[in-house]
Amino acid sequence: MTTLDEARDWDATDPLRKFRARFALPDGIIYLDGNSLGALPHATAARLGDAVAREWGEGLIRSWNDAGWAEAPRRVGAKIARLIGAAEDEVVVADSTSVNLYKLLMAAAADRDGAIVVEADGFPTDAYVARAVATQLSRPFRVIPAADLAGAFTDDVSAAVVTHVDYRTAARHDLAALTGAARAQGARIVWDLSHSVGAVPLDLGRDGVELAVGCGYKYLNGGPGAPAFLYVARHLQARLASPIAGWWGHAAPFDFTADFRPSIDIGRFQAGTPPVLGLLALEIGVDLMLEADRHAIWAKACRLYDLFAERLRACCPGLALIGPTDAGQRGSHAAFRHPHAVEIVRAAIAKGVIGDFRTPDIARFGLTPLTLRYEDIWQAVEILGETIASEAWRDERFARGGVVT
Repeated sequence: MTTLDEARDWDATDPLRKFRARFALPDGIIYLDGNSLGALPHATAARLGDAVAREWGEGLIRSWNDAGWAEAPRRVGAKIARLIGAAEDEVVVADSTSVNLYKLLMAAAADRDGAIVVEADGFPTDAYVARAVATQLSRPFRVIPAADLAGAFTDDVSAAVVTHVDYRTAARHDLAALTGAARAQGARIVWDLSHSVGAVPLDLGRDGVELAVGCGYKYLNGGPGAPAFLYVARHLQARLASPIAGWWGHAAPFDFTADFRPSIDIGRFQAGTPPVLGLLALEIGVDLMLEADRHAIWAKACRLYDLFAERLRACCPGLALIGPTDAGQRGSHAAFRHPHAVEIVRAAIAKGVIGDFRTPDIARFGLTPLTLRYEDIWQAVEILGETIASEAWRDERFARGGVVT
C-alpha cells in the first residue's frame, strides 16, 4: 500500500514536476477536472493582455499581418500536428469540435454513397451531427454498439464517427484496427480525439487515420470554449469538399471574387474569420504540451491511475472503477458508478476536490500529469472516502446544482 510519504517521494523525482508551477492552481483545491476544462497556464493571461492592449489596441487591423494573426490557424494547427503524429500541413485550428465534425463527416459522406454509422453511447454531439448529416443526405443511419464497430463496416457504409476515448469510462478504441477495418470496405472514420489529444499517445500517420477532430479546452489547456482543430490526411485534402464554403476557406480570400474557389490544401476546411484571441490562448497551452516529454506524460498518467485505483480500493471498498484496467485500452481519466454520484461529486467539490458527474450515475476524475502531484491523488481519494463513509453527500444542498455538472 502506497503511503503519503511515498507519494511525496514520487513527486520529488517526477520529471514533470516543474510544469505544475506554470499553471494557476488555487490553494486548497485538488483539481481533477482537467479532462473537461484544463487549468489556466500563467503565460496565457500575459499573452492575451499583450494581444488586447498592444496588438489590437495599438496595431489595430495591421496586426493581421504584423502580429501574424492571419497565420495563426495553420501555425497552431502545425503545433498540434506534432502532438498527434500528423504532418504540419494536415491540421488547422478552426471553429468548434461540432462544426468541424459536421464539415468532415459531410465531406466524407458526399465522397461515397452509403450509410452513416455512429457508435452507441459515444459523445452525444457526435451522434447529433451524424444523424443530421444522414438526414440531409437522405442516407441510412446506423447506431452500433462499440464492441461491434469492427464488423459494422460493410460495403454499403460511407462514413462513421467514432470517439477514440469514451468520455465516461475512458475506454479507448484501437485507432489502427478500426481505421483499417473501415478502409478495407471503402468507408472512412472521422475520429473524435477530444479526450485523447494531449492525454494518450497518438500517431495518426502511422495508424492510417484520414480524418479527425478534437477540442482545445481539455488537456490542451486552451481555455473555456477554445477553438477546435481538424485533421485531414494530405492525400484527401484536394479531394474532399467542405460543406461550409466560408471566405477564409477560399484560395484567395482577399480577392473577393463572386465565385468560391476553395484552397487546394487544409485551408479549405476553414470557414469564417479566425477567433484570434482564442487561438492565441490555445497556442500557449499547446506550447506547454510540446515542451513536456510525451512519453513522460503518459507514463505519469498511468502511475496516477494506478495510485487512484489502489487508494480507491483502500478508502472506498464498496466502489470499483469502471472502464479498462489495461493502460493500452484507456484514456487519462478514472470513473466509478454510484447511485448518488452527483451528490458525492458536489460534496467532494465542497471539500476542495473538483471532479465532475456524467449521467446517469458516473463520478469522473481527470488525471492531468502536468498539473497533478501524486500527493494530490493520495489526498483526493482520502477525502472521497471520508465523504462517502460519513454520508456527507446526503446534505440536501448537494441535491441541487448548476446547469454544468
